[in-house]
Amino acid sequence: MTLLLASGAWAASAVLMTLLWFWQRHRGNAAYVDVAWSFATAAIGVVFALALGSGPRRLLIAGLAGLWGARLGLHLWRRVSGDPHEDVRYRAMRDAWGRHFQARMLGFYQLQALWSVLFALPMAWAAWNHQPLGWTDAVGVLIGLAAIGGEALADAQLAHFRRAGPPGRVCDVGLWRYSRHPNYFFEWLQWFAYAAFASGGDGRWVAWLGPVVMLAFLLKVTGIPLLEQRLVESRGDAYRAYQRATSPFVPWPPRGGSR
Repeated sequence: MTLLLASGAWAASAVLMTLLWFWQRHRGNAAYVDVAWSFATAAIGVVFALALGSGPRRLLIAGLAGLWGARLGLHLWRRVSGDPHEDVRYRAMRDAWGRHFQARMLGFYQLQALWSVLFALPMAWAAWNHQPLGWTDAVGVLIGLAAIGGEALADAQLAHFRRAGPPGRVCDVGLWRYSRHPNYFFEWLQWFAYAAFASGGDGRWVAWLGPVVMLAFLLKVTGIPLLEQRLVESRGDAYRAYQRATSPFVPWPPRGGSR
């Protein structure tokens, strides 16, 4: 049943991404794939939790997965639909791929369909834990809610900063005073919730792949490297000073005298 469920989720996600690829050709903005990935991963995680889990733990996992995906997906939708400029990552792909952009982007969208299933697996393995509820489940709930709330707060602080001041300034208020990427930090943190839920179950080691793989993606594959490069190019010395003073990822008191 597990393999059949995963195969069905992959097929459904692949169809969704194919339809979205056609739509982005018309819109001229490939960043909508980020919105779709958020909703798809959460939806698959909810299905996995309800189908494979039992008792109240499956409801806790499904609830956290749904809340995470709904908040992130809606946030990304507002950002992508409200910005006339395509995200820097996809503009870089357009420049690098040239006339092959759309063909390669179709493959990229299908890769996102696969990733939506793979990133939902920690939720599935957490739900597969049929041990009685314990203190680790309470820890999982606390981590999940803190991570979702922290990421929402970081996103709100950045949006308010951009609205309140002239363009070109570096956001260094609130959570952004302690981390250059607090939204990414809390996105990473929430995957520890499923590792906590999986404690004591047969899939506990698989669930730990969630935070490990997400960290690799954020630090090495997508997210921070290209974003930092863009911010240095657009903000110049102001952002370099911010880099010297502020932790790149984990929130930490800023270093005095660097700005």
